[in-house]
Amino acid sequence: MKIKTGLSRKIFLCINYTFLGVTALLCLLPFVHLLALSFSGSVPVAAGSVGLWPRDFTFASYQFALKSPYFFRTMGNSFVRVVLGAGLNLLLMLLMAYPLSKPREKLLGRNIYMGICVFTMIFSGGLIPNYMVINQLGLMDTIWALVLPGALPVYNMVILMNFFRGLPPELEDAALIDGANEWCVLWRIIVPVSKPGIATVLLFCIVGHWNSWFDGIIYMNKMIHYPLQSYLQKMIMDMETMMRASGGDYVLLLSMMNARTGRAAQLFLGALPMLIVYPFLQKYFTKGLVLGSVKG
Repeated sequence: MKIKTGLSRKIFLCINYTFLGVTALLCLLPFVHLLALSFSGSVPVAAGSVGLWPRDFTFASYQFALKSPYFFRTMGNSFVRVVLGAGLNLLLMLLMAYPLSKPREKLLGRNIYMGICVFTMIFSGGLIPNYMVINQLGLMDTIWALVLPGALPVYNMVILMNFFRGLPPELEDAALIDGANEWCVLWRIIVPVSKPGIATVLLFCIVGHWNSWFDGIIYMNKMIHYPLQSYLQKMIMDMETMMRASGGDYVLLLSMMNARTGRAAQLFLGALPMLIVYPFLQKYFTKGLVLGSVKG
């Protein structure tokens, strides 16, 4: 059945699509320009003649980045951090969100627990106390210094909690009548039907761990223990110094690149894994985010 569209509706859709298309283009153009810079030679970049297409095409900036002895080691550190960190985040969020999704009649002190969680979102112990705690626990230069301080992301937990609230209560009631306990209900009933919500908060956690760089610089004393983003930030800030220090080994590469092309290549390499992962979770992302925001 074909639905007729009025003139006002057509005008609205035209304006809406045009606005969204322009917005998407404005978001995409800087990334395309960054990619063009990373594949361009040093002369056109220095002259400011690179737009959306590379000039004097070269892989020198990527070769310089990938030949670094720390690049793949720090990338491995980041993958370990993402697996451990996001896995721990998801486990604790499930264990916290499920009971808090119950009404007050079924969970005594629910508002108190929720208030404690919200309090941690608003107030922090501060950088120096956090550093002192990590140091006294002997976690410096370990992966746990990057994982444990943010083990329970409250904002993501609230999204997952609201998603659980939107599930039909008959699912849980039927399982309890059949003799299942709360643990069985959570892992065999709630989790399998909550894939969109779980995928949404999991994506948030993965991106958060992958993009985090400040804690790596604070808690890691040796560059070999850095996550990738901390290493890239160090490289980007000190690109000129590192290029001069590497001159003897990379003379040919350095002649075809400069600090700007090096920074562009580093930034693109840092974003590439997330660009690969996102399409696999995108189909769950919008649905989970919307459903997890319906109830407060």
